[in-house]
Amino acid sequence: MVEPPGSHEELIGTAVHEATRMKPGPDSRKRRIFIVDDHPLVREWLASLINQQQDLRVCGEADNGSKALELILAAKPDIAVVDISLTGNSGIELIKNLKTAAPQVAVLVLTMHDESLYAERALLAGAQGYVVKREATKKVLVGIRSVLAGKLYVSDAVRRTLAKKPVEGQAVASASPIQRLSDRELEVFQFLGRGFGTRRIADEMRVSFKTVQSFCARIKEKLKLGNATELLREAIRWHQNQQTK
Repeated sequence: MVEPPGSHEELIGTAVHEATRMKPGPDSRKRRIFIVDDHPLVREWLASLINQQQDLRVCGEADNGSKALELILAAKPDIAVVDISLTGNSGIELIKNLKTAAPQVAVLVLTMHDESLYAERALLAGAQGYVVKREATKKVLVGIRSVLAGKLYVSDAVRRTLAKKPVEGQAVASASPIQRLSDRELEVFQFLGRGFGTRRIADEMRVSFKTVQSFCARIKEKLKLGNATELLREAIRWHQNQQTK
């Protein structure tokens, strides 16, 4: 009888080594998070916070909305944590695109923007949670885990607003004329408030110059503004107010 090469002990040792090598490591059992934020310090803070958790780990980052979708599709995370204000596509547009291209990826919005204006827009786009950056660090982790568990994570104020919708209908009079702007119109308005010219806005949004002009015309009409100077003044005033909240 021909003996196989190697001793009995060597064969057992090889089998054990192969089984160990094929066994998933600790990181493979962690839920995977992708971060999209244009501020390096925010990404660094958030990545450090997440990677300290026993059940979570960061699998990728992006600093703008234009390349985030491609990177998320490649990384295949369980959840994407997305800011609203991004260069390239806005966070709202990214969420819409992500829900079409990869509906299995959950989305939590983490932003400085007032939830009264953006939370419902984010949820309608496909996000499952909304956290304001000024909230306690603990809420960020609670939000991530809640969304991963398939739960909606928003503040009590947003819940009350959403609860009224089926009763009062979608045509409830808005407390602010700004809320009557579409997502893309609001994006243009925000860029104007940051001091961007029309051509730069077109480049940032990857649309034509005429398209931005059309957005501006509709914004002026909805906000009852007489000319471009009034539009710019109102956009800057609004942007400054948002920064101080």
